[in-house]
Amino acid sequence: MPHSEMTVGELIDQLSACDPSTPVHLAMNPFFPMAHRLEQVLQATDATGRAVVYLAEGRDADTQLGHLPPEVAVLLAWQGPVQAPPRRPRRTAGGQ
Repeated sequence: MPHSEMTVGELIDQLSACDPSTPVHLAMNPFFPMAHRLEQVLQATDATGRAVVYLAEGRDADTQLGHLPPEVAVLLAWQGPVQAPPRRPRRTAGGQ
């Protein structure tokens, strides 16, 4: 099944609900979720001649910000919510 592509208009629509002074990070790689700093937005033409907008990360060493916060990965449905295992009562020093 083909995936629909987000348009510039849809992106602007979604971003218009956000505080304009909020930093933008890219969530990358659902199998090893990482956060990256967004640095550039450019328009180019793809192989079919269609205009495409690219959002690009920076080139500096600190562009990758680290692991994506687990709550963000859950919201993206990249991973399921993780719950800590139930606590079991500890045994006493005598092994009883």
